[in-house]
Amino acid sequence: MAPLQEFESRLRQVLHSRVEFIELIGDNLVAAGGKRSRPALVYLALRALGVEHPQEHDLAVAVELLHSASLLHDDLIDDADTRRGHETAYRKYGNVVSVMSGDFMLSRLLVLLSDMPQGLTREFGETAARICEGEVLQFQVAAYGDYSHQNYLDIIAGKTAVLLRTAARAPALLVGAPEAQFQALSEFGMEFGLAFQMQDDLLDLAADPNTLGKPIGGDLAEGKVTLPVLYLLQGPHGDEVRTIVERRAARPCDIERVRELALQEEAFERTRQEIRRRTLLAIQALRALPPSPARHALEEMAVGAADRVK
Repeated sequence: MAPLQEFESRLRQVLHSRVEFIELIGDNLVAAGGKRSRPALVYLALRALGVEHPQEHDLAVAVELLHSASLLHDDLIDDADTRRGHETAYRKYGNVVSVMSGDFMLSRLLVLLSDMPQGLTREFGETAARICEGEVLQFQVAAYGDYSHQNYLDIIAGKTAVLLRTAARAPALLVGAPEAQFQALSEFGMEFGLAFQMQDDLLDLAADPNTLGKPIGGDLAEGKVTLPVLYLLQGPHGDEVRTIVERRAARPCDIERVRELALQEEAFERTRQEIRRRTLLAIQALRALPPSPARHALEEMAVGAADRVK
């Protein structure tokens, strides 16, 4: 997509700093790249609305800055050694540099928003708050052992879905699109985001570790209850699974035992069915927009995210 080339250039400009360590972290962000799915959502949503806009690159950069700042903080919280195959910033530069560089990105985000319609400032502010709430709720649920379906949905909405929703619907705010189109993109982004995170959670436990590129069961080892495990907690082996969760899968056979039970009780298949249901809801939401190559690309993005194997 041609706009993504412009995006990379604008991202580098916005991340420029006179301080070498901040500049290096920004350079690493640009070089690491990744799928850029959130900026791509911005551009595709605009094209699905039938418009281009002079501030579209700044909006795409704003979404990526919020995402990247949250990742810098997440890596520190999770004590992660690598991110996209590279050493994490806090491992390389220390806690203070990593956290302040994340705050630097948020500051640059505010500058970008200051030149955009006022509704976008509220949108990004509320999204940032939800991201923080989702992360803290995850710790709270583990501390209290309060594993419920609603808590799980609230966690993954905060961790993933609300930012994808912002990427999808912020373009409607930027161009003043009709309410029906704003709501369509909002629902698409949320359902797509929920399905995306559910697939992540499924792969963490059900995937082939060689394909995944990392050991399986990382969520269990951190005391996180994802959808397949939640289904098991509600089943006949719930007490056994809860014990494994509470000891953070510390015994050598714990992860394999949960995988065995998940296959036996069809928890993996139930999770796949829910992912497919959410993906279909995302696609159906887009019917409020006129048919176009961009709308089709959004549909394909949702399907591809639900079918990925790593």
